[in-house]
Amino acid sequence: MTIIAILAGLAPALVVLLSLSGLISAAETSMTAASRARMHQLEREGDRAAKRINRMMTDQEKMIGAILLSNNVINIGASALTTVALSTAFPGPVGALIATALMTVLIVIFSEILPKTLAIARADDVARALSIPTYWVVRIFGPLANAAQWIVRLTLRPFGIKLSMETDVLAAHEEIRGAVEYHHSEGLVASSDRHMLGGVLDLSEMDVTQVMVHRRSISMIDAALGPKDLLAELLETGHSRVPLYRDDPENIVGVLHAKDVLAAMAASGGKLEAIDIPALAREPWFIPETTSLNSQLSAFLKRQSHFALVVDEYGALQGLITLEDILEEIVGEIEDEHDSALEGVRRQTDGSVVVDGWVAIRDLNRALDWDLPDDDAVTVAGLVIHEAQTIPKVGQTWTFYGHRFQVVRRERNQITVLKISPPKEREED
Repeated sequence: MTIIAILAGLAPALVVLLSLSGLISAAETSMTAASRARMHQLEREGDRAAKRINRMMTDQEKMIGAILLSNNVINIGASALTTVALSTAFPGPVGALIATALMTVLIVIFSEILPKTLAIARADDVARALSIPTYWVVRIFGPLANAAQWIVRLTLRPFGIKLSMETDVLAAHEEIRGAVEYHHSEGLVASSDRHMLGGVLDLSEMDVTQVMVHRRSISMIDAALGPKDLLAELLETGHSRVPLYRDDPENIVGVLHAKDVLAAMAASGGKLEAIDIPALAREPWFIPETTSLNSQLSAFLKRQSHFALVVDEYGALQGLITLEDILEEIVGEIEDEHDSALEGVRRQTDGSVVVDGWVAIRDLNRALDWDLPDDDAVTVAGLVIHEAQTIPKVGQTWTFYGHRFQVVRRERNQITVLKISPPKEREED
């Protein structure tokens, strides 16, 4: 039997198998490259193909596993058939070598490169066109793919690698974050928009302790003061809401609102002595320090209150948080006529920056477009202490994360002022 006759008899089967393999490869590429936003929009418009795609993408690991399994079955079957056919004409290892070379060329070109190139160029259209055959591939090979995953996890377990059977795909907000960072690096997204979008994504990952005003910095008023002194203290704070305490600053008895004081003064005809100002205080709202910013934002909107006091597990006061504090994590610093821009941050003529220790790392990153980590510390002083693993003395200098940190002032065990400048190598560059 001549080689031509063998190839002529083998050609129809190879064409069918390679075509199926090419379609499956195109389906794999198009399904993963298709626009999720467009598919959801098409589904809302009643597109059935988009609906099938979205349903399969809910279990992306199962879908990809089924596609790869079916593709391997077809390719292995085509290779085995070709090897058997060519071995009759070329006995021994020669036939196997010819079959391997032939199938490698055919599979790589016609079952991988060509269909995947087309699928990438027209991902949405190809995905919708192949949604029905892909759906049945997942239905048929999905259980086999799950069984294969179970075997893999069982095999890795003796080596100390324990994997869950749950889908392990990139979270949606991480996909968005990655897209924002990529477009920012390409110059398509401004820094302000990057910080704003990142702030929205970070709300669920941050708790109130990361943005609250620490108890050391809270302006509080003694409820035992007389009306004139109490009003003077209220005006001096510059805040519209101020906590009132009695006997001990830890004993918060209420929150005094400037509007309530003004309304009472108007009702009394300006007779301040006739007003019981502490009685105007509203009931304080205490929240646990473990509350996420996302949950607290929803609570502010639901309760229609903009002010909460943060306590630890023992009920001790840790700080306070306002609606403005959370919104500033999204839009940046909200400044009014009583605020000073970049409070606690002072630029120097030599390019360095003098920073108060209490300044939040996130605020500093936004103000100066830096990228200091805030996973292990909230304030700049906390970052230096965490990296130094000690409380530095005045004059000590530490270099990390591309900046040089020098302790300028320290009160007891608290770093109050730091000077941050680029390392010498960077300055020379």
